[in-house]
Amino acid sequence: MTRQSILVVDDEPDFITGFTRALGRDDLEIHSASSGEEALAFLRGHRPDVIFMDLRMAGLDGLATLKRMRETDSRLIVILMTAHTTTGTVIEAMKSGAFDFIAKPFSGQKLRELAEKALKVASDMHNVVSWRPRAAEDASGETIVGSSDSMQSVYKAIGQVTSSSATVLITGESGTGKELVARAIYHHSDRSGKPFIAVNCAAIPESLLESELFGHEKGSFTGAASRKPGKFEVARNGVIFLDEIGDMSLPTQTKILRVLQDGTFQRVGGTETMKVDVRVIAATNRDLPRMISEGHFRSDLYYRLNVVHIEIPPLRERSEDIPILIEYFLRRIQGEDRNRDIPVFSAAAMEKMLNHHWPGNVRELENVVRSLVLTSKTDTVLATDVRLRGEAAGPTQTDTSARAAPTASGGDYSPPADGAVTDSGVFRDVEAAVRPLFDSIVAARERGDKYSAFDVIERAMILHALNETGGNQVRAAKLLGITRSTLRKRIVRYGLTIDTRVRG
Repeated sequence: MTRQSILVVDDEPDFITGFTRALGRDDLEIHSASSGEEALAFLRGHRPDVIFMDLRMAGLDGLATLKRMRETDSRLIVILMTAHTTTGTVIEAMKSGAFDFIAKPFSGQKLRELAEKALKVASDMHNVVSWRPRAAEDASGETIVGSSDSMQSVYKAIGQVTSSSATVLITGESGTGKELVARAIYHHSDRSGKPFIAVNCAAIPESLLESELFGHEKGSFTGAASRKPGKFEVARNGVIFLDEIGDMSLPTQTKILRVLQDGTFQRVGGTETMKVDVRVIAATNRDLPRMISEGHFRSDLYYRLNVVHIEIPPLRERSEDIPILIEYFLRRIQGEDRNRDIPVFSAAAMEKMLNHHWPGNVRELENVVRSLVLTSKTDTVLATDVRLRGEAAGPTQTDTSARAAPTASGGDYSPPADGAVTDSGVFRDVEAAVRPLFDSIVAARERGDKYSAFDVIERAMILHALNETGGNQVRAAKLLGITRSTLRKRIVRYGLTIDTRVRG
């Protein structure tokens, strides 16, 4: 697994020693340079993920070095370090594209928090996300995975918007991969050489969100010791991803609307009008039209955001993609640790994965796969190894082959163990109700009809379930105790037509 790297530029050797000690860890490479000239020479052969640089140095100072760095690569994440945060030089440096600054002296904890945030941004900008299948031997980068019809629609939408600067609204449940779609749009657009800044609106306290987005002036609120740029300034000419935008307050929504309308805003506590060219991609797992009707979201902002709408389906509606996703995650895990043995899934274990509801979607699936790889004691994952969220304790489906290969053709309901149905109280009621139906079917067959009794009853049950749910296949499949992919196959098999009522 490739390690991330940091370059620290400072003309004080003792400071570099302390910096390295504070951030030293096995998965991080730290390089150093004692001057701006040495840093530029280093960049001719290397590309660190993050650069920490002192503002005041002999020779080429931090500001001049920053401008030269940005001319080479505008995506470089440069964090300035200075004991003079009130000077106009700091302001000029931030305008020149610094990602952030940190005032000397600072604690090791504050340094680690800032470094972690910057490394995450660097990963987002440099780790290319593809929505096209990668070669089996290529586990690098990230890929949006799935071959279902609903995911093909997502890929088509991504391809249509990469060449424009249109605002995009991505919706879907938590864990479906909204940020991956946003990053795919960015990486395949003509802004891919510019910054990509992601902001989780739900993770930042409302009192700080406006400052985080638009920056603030010195003294504008308690703790504002100096002027600081916001994420819109940092993302200049690039892309800003506003995740969970449905959690944003109405006053902040108003400011976002202004940016979308004319590209202008003011820092918190400021009077200067800033203008930026930034493409906005937003995402939410909330029902924005409902929030509009309840007065919690601005309708004009919704229409500004919803120029292009990409809806990501939940995993339970594309269960045929589960085997492909499992294979993808296993390949990535193996790429991260070549010394780890990667197990295969038995047919029964795969069936159990296919039949799960997956409330946490793809994120939950990945976590389960990683957990199974870590805890597996053999080269095969059995059904008894699979522990899923919300699963009741009790007997599980028995594996018939300990080394059966994963299969994408599963998805049908698996019959329970002998006695499981007959032991339930509903069995006798159903048995009594079936008797007259059975007599009718037998009589029809004697008249020459070729349908099997099972087909007739199954078709009637599916029709009833679909009509009970108004044609909602997800709910109907749940009522019937089968997967949606199985239900879709039966709908095609029996030639059913669905609108608000189901007809055969």
